[in-house]
Amino acid sequence: MSASPSPARRTVLRGAAALAGAAGAGAALTACSTATNSGGNTPATPTAPVELGAAADVPVGGTKLYREQKLIVSCPAEGQYKAFSAQCTHAGCVLDKIVEGEGNCPCHGSRFDVNTGKVLRGPATDPLPAVPVTATGGKLVAG
Repeated sequence: MSASPSPARRTVLRGAAALAGAAGAGAALTACSTATNSGGNTPATPTAPVELGAAADVPVGGTKLYREQKLIVSCPAEGQYKAFSAQCTHAGCVLDKIVEGEGNCPCHGSRFDVNTGKVLRGPATDPLPAVPVTATGGKLVAG
């Protein structure tokens, strides 16, 4: 009786398969989205000075992650501070923790040296941008 599907049916089936494939690709792209990780469409570095709090919160030889401000601040020596963006240069996710001197990107696993901003493990290829930071009146101000 009916040996092969009609051209119209084939066209509908191909269209449905293409639509399903596009939906799957959209879901995969959503999984890589930075919108849920605070990176979003905001600049990687502050566009105006940002007060971070007490300079004493960053111990000598230590580093502190200011996740909401998207900054990492280290204190290599008494009274000296270095700051870097905490927004991953791969897809814009905000680093979620510091472990043994490495900032971790929760989205794709990039790792950064928190004292230099250098990429230690990809997929990121660019270092974290440096941000000027000063200690004034016992307070840290970045940007």
